[in-house]
This record gives sequence, C-alpha cells and structure tokens, in this order.
Amino acid sequence: MTTRTRTRALTAGDTALADFTERLFGHLPRADQRRWARVYLQGLLTTPGKKSVRRLAASVTESPTASQSLQQFINASPWDWNPARTELLRWVEERHPVRAWTIGQVCFPKRGEHSVGVHRRFDPVAGRIVNCQLGFCLFLSLDDGMSVPVDWRLALPEAWVTDPVLRRRARISPEAVHQAPEALVLELVDSIAARTSSAHPPVVADLSRLAGAAALIGVLGRRGHDFLVSVPPTLAVRAAALTHGGDPARRPGRGGTTAGDFARLGNTSHPYSAPLVGPDARPQRQPQRQLIHSALVRLPEGEAGGRGAQQIYRLFGERRPGRQGGGPFWLTNMNRHRMDDLLHLVRRSARSTAVLGSLADEFGLLDFEGRSFPGWHHHMTLMSAAYAYAYAYAVRGRERGELGRQSA
Repeated sequence: MTTRTRTRALTAGDTALADFTERLFGHLPRADQRRWARVYLQGLLTTPGKKSVRRLAASVTESPTASQSLQQFINASPWDWNPARTELLRWVEERHPVRAWTIGQVCFPKRGEHSVGVHRRFDPVAGRIVNCQLGFCLFLSLDDGMSVPVDWRLALPEAWVTDPVLRRRARISPEAVHQAPEALVLELVDSIAARTSSAHPPVVADLSRLAGAAALIGVLGRRGHDFLVSVPPTLAVRAAALTHGGDPARRPGRGGTTAGDFARLGNTSHPYSAPLVGPDARPQRQPQRQLIHSALVRLPEGEAGGRGAQQIYRLFGERRPGRQGGGPFWLTNMNRHRMDDLLHLVRRSARSTAVLGSLADEFGLLDFEGRSFPGWHHHMTLMSAAYAYAYAYAVRGRERGELGRQSA
C-alpha cells in the first residue's frame, strides 16, 4: 500500500518526469523502449529497499509481464547509453555551476563467477579479499557542495576480454579492452572533456591505490587539466624549492624520498581550524585545529611520462593533534591557489564518497542482478539519471520553501 501511494504521488506530477525521460532517452528508436526507460526511472525513485527489476516493475505497474519486459529492456535491448549520459551531463550543467570533476571508485561485491568483470581483489574498505566488480564514476561536483554522477567505467580483467566464451556470454562490445584503473580514470576525463561546452574545472581524484598514479598525473598535466589528486604515500618525489628562513632540521632533503615522508615534514605549515569530519568524528563545541604541512616537489623524470623533473607540484598532508600518522597525501598543479581553496576541493572528494553511499542505500547502485556488459551500463545510466532528477527536485523544493518563508 505504501509503495502504491508513493507511486501515485509521483505520477500525479509526472509531466516533469516524462519531459526528463524524453530529454535523456529520446534517442531510443522505439516508443516502448522510451516507455520502459520511464518505468525504470520511476521505479528507482519510488521503490523502497532493494531495487531488483521485479520490485521496480511491481512498484509502478500491475502488469504480470512488466518484470520480464523491464528485464529485456535493461539486459538484452541493444540501446546505446552514451547519448543519454551526454544529455544528463548537459542537463545538469544547464542548472548548476560545476566546480570540479571528481572521480569515485566502487567495489561491487558479487557471488559466483558469472557477473561481467567479476574477479577477486583486495578491498581496502572491507580490509579483505572479495569477489567483486570494480567500477569508476565521474561526478559533477556542484556549487552547493553536491555531486551528481554522469559517467561510468567498468574494469574488465584480462581474462574477460581474452576468453571468447566469456565475451560472448557477457555481450562485451568489440571495442572494450582490458585497461589498468588509471587508464579508465583518464578515459572518463577525456570523455567528459570532449562532450562539455563549459570551461574545464579541476579534476579531483583518489589515486592513492593506483600503481600508475605518477604516469596519470603527467598525462593530466600535459592535457592542460588543473588537478588535485590523492597519491600513494610511497610515490617517489624530489624537492623542488625550499622556503627562505626555514628550519634546516625540518627541510626535506634534496634527494628523492616518498610523498608520505615529504608531506609529514614539509617546509610550510598551514594552521587550519575546522570541525573533524568522517566516521570517527565526535561533536565538539570548538573546531579542532588541523595542521597542514606542504612542500613544492617534482616527480622523478620518467615517473610522470618524461616531464616529472620539469613540472612543479604542491604536495600536502594533514596532521591532527592526538592522532598517529596522517590523512591522505594530496598533489596538485594549482600551486598559486590558497590552501583554503585546495581543502575545499578535498571536501568535494569526500562529498562524492558520501554520494556513493546514498546511491547504494536509496538508488540501487549495488542491486543490478544482470550479468551482461550492456546491462551494467544501462543500469548505471538510469540510476545516475534518477539521482540527478531527485536531487534537482529536492533543490526546487528547498527553494520553494525559502520563497514561502520570505513571503510570510
């Protein structure tokens, strides 16, 4: 009964959802495909709990064949998801200033060996080896601090692209190849850069678990992107400059060392007051003082595509009183930006991570049950669209509420 009520409430003002669906999925050649796109979106927006195809269909229609038709639309229908993602990108850009392109990484736990791209890998969040898919998402980080997912990549282990049986079973497209995670991140950035008509904002990404982080940093710089990336503490760096009057005992050496050691020492300190955030944060009456150590560094030549010895970066890390070690280590080519501006971008990265949690809890991020490569991309596209639609109308509701209070 609750589900029916929620569905009817949405249907009563359904013109906006119909227009939104037509904008994103109007390229689909058949009317029934466009209708099922709308049904899937409406199901994602109104179905509580697990977002299986069966439950999505049941929440929107009483037709006994709806589940089968929706399954066919998601997993078997050969529609192209790229035009829908392009329209989603433009739809968001038309409504909100974009302050960063933020890359998120997702581990999709799976049972068995049949889901496309499934493999065993160490998941640092779970702290153990898991059977999973590995995906990457590009978010538009907006002016109000929110982040909206607009594009996705699925990592395909080599076995999945070299075995013709696996390729055929999962309907992996001929152009899909095995790529290292850093190549998938670069592909996301290149794709959005080619499709947007807006100025390119900074790229914000967590590269701390990528073996090829240094090479990716070099490519991003050569392609003209401003960036702020979290890097492995073992990343090799070299001193680029020392501040005048610094304490010689605390100056990083002129030789090579690691990003972790360099950021802990630094040659510049930035006192910064802000409340602690994260799962271990506790309510405080006074903001906790944070100390940021930073230094200007280069990457060894060859580590960043042959230009690491020429480009100067700012490396920084956070030190919190009373805590062992430090947080992530960040590297940026935006050397002239104030530390407050850089930390604001760091918080955008944290916000995107929080959005992934919302996508999992409320929009079915982890609920795709199909096994095909197109099906995975179809689900991610529709889920991203549902999140963008829900966010846009939440903003509109807040604006209406604010106008109502002003009128009163």
